[in-house]
Amino acid sequence: MPNDRVPRIVFLDRATLSQQTRLRSPGFAHDWIEHDGTAPAQVGQRITDAAIVIVNKVKITAAMLEGADHLKLIAVAATGTDNLDLAACRDRDIVVSNVRHYAGHTLPEHTFALIFALRRSLLAYRDSVRAGRWQESAQFCFFDHPIRDLAGSTLGVIGHGSLGSRVADIGRALGMQVLVAGRKGQAALAGRVSFDDVLAQSDVLTLHLPLRPETRHLIGEREFAQMQKRPLLINVARGGLVDESALVKALDAGQISGAGFDVASVEPPPADHPLMGLADRANVIVTPHVAWASVEARQALADQLIENIEAAWRGEPRNVVTG
Repeated sequence: MPNDRVPRIVFLDRATLSQQTRLRSPGFAHDWIEHDGTAPAQVGQRITDAAIVIVNKVKITAAMLEGADHLKLIAVAATGTDNLDLAACRDRDIVVSNVRHYAGHTLPEHTFALIFALRRSLLAYRDSVRAGRWQESAQFCFFDHPIRDLAGSTLGVIGHGSLGSRVADIGRALGMQVLVAGRKGQAALAGRVSFDDVLAQSDVLTLHLPLRPETRHLIGEREFAQMQKRPLLINVARGGLVDESALVKALDAGQISGAGFDVASVEPPPADHPLMGLADRANVIVTPHVAWASVEARQALADQLIENIEAAWRGEPRNVVTG
């Protein structure tokens, strides 16, 4: 990858890492340019002279790459690459690398923060106390909202990579029965339970898989109708995995008992987005795509990002995404 030209490195959306995250300078001569954010109409012009582009969530299409004749590497400051046209990158011999395994603690912990809060109605009780309900009670406590233990309940894990498997481990440690789902529409392999059976048997369902054409709307009206135990649905992966209009209907119909979402199909979601219409419900928690974003995880991501860039510039690219 090295050549005689001092490479220009362009970070299209530096603000996605927060200014508190230290981003060290790569250990080779370079010209560094960063932008807090980049609108779609600005992408083509900003990457024209770049040898390396760093991107988190900005979309890069085939058309945007047309004038990027010097571009050798797109370093993704995240794990997901659904914002890139990977086929176009391959056609232009552009290496795409991503950051992996940096969220091994933060994302499972956020998953269970949502599960605990919803199973024990923590926010509903907090709001009741703030509204004066405790002072009005004739007893030392009150039971306005449901409280359920996790021990003895069933956790359905859909997506069993490094994050899903960690969530499964925590569930077992809490005394939950864990069901790992097989691929939708296929017979379950050894150690897995069929996708439909996981939907039917789980008290809590949690999603941990990438957004691809075959996983878009993995959970929709048909799937909600199969959820016999009215589970909690947790999604800290990608918004498009769930048909959000169907989610609203499922909550209204009582097909699920609650939902904890850290992601949306459009981010940030507009005011009329289905999730925004649910955000005030006592059995719904919506967080702003921060499951990945502990202080420790953000720094690990930033460190690995620069290491990926240095490795690629040495001619030893790592964490290469092939599509």
